[in-house]
Amino acid sequence: SLQSALENCGVPTRVQTAIEMKEVAEPYIRRRCMRHLEKGRVVIFGAGTGNPFFTTDTCAALRAAEIGANCLLKATKVDGVYNDDPVKNPEAELIREMSFQQMESEMKITVMDKTAVTLCRENDIPVVVFNIKKKGMLTQAVQGSATVGTRIGG
Repeated sequence: SLQSALENCGVPTRVQTAIEMKEVAEPYIRRRCMRHLEKGRVVIFGAGTGNPFFTTDTCAALRAAEIGANCLLKATKVDGVYNDDPVKNPEAELIREMSFQQMESEMKITVMDKTAVTLCRENDIPVVVFNIKKKGMLTQAVQGSATVGTRIGG
């Protein structure tokens, strides 16, 4: 798991979730989350909001806004945002940077739902979309590498 991998590297972590799972995570309480962050811990959010009709992307954007995050990292199975589905179209081109307005207006781009994109745009939270399956990409994304995935913002 992500928590185990981070802790094996000496990074203190906590997992929080809106759905009660006492054995694996503590409940999401914003004040507790902020305290963990103040103590230098990484907080991993899991299991969405616990409400129907809200995607995990929307939950991630909501939590990012609630804690005042500088960035939202969107881990996927592709290298970033493409101008077409790279699985169906081998000619699809990776887009390195795009604005929230471009993201919202492009009907083919479905990497995040519109509610999540809107939440990030309205709270000025840039998004980095990257391939979690490629070795080292999470580390590079966390470190802010400009060569990882697609940056969405502005």
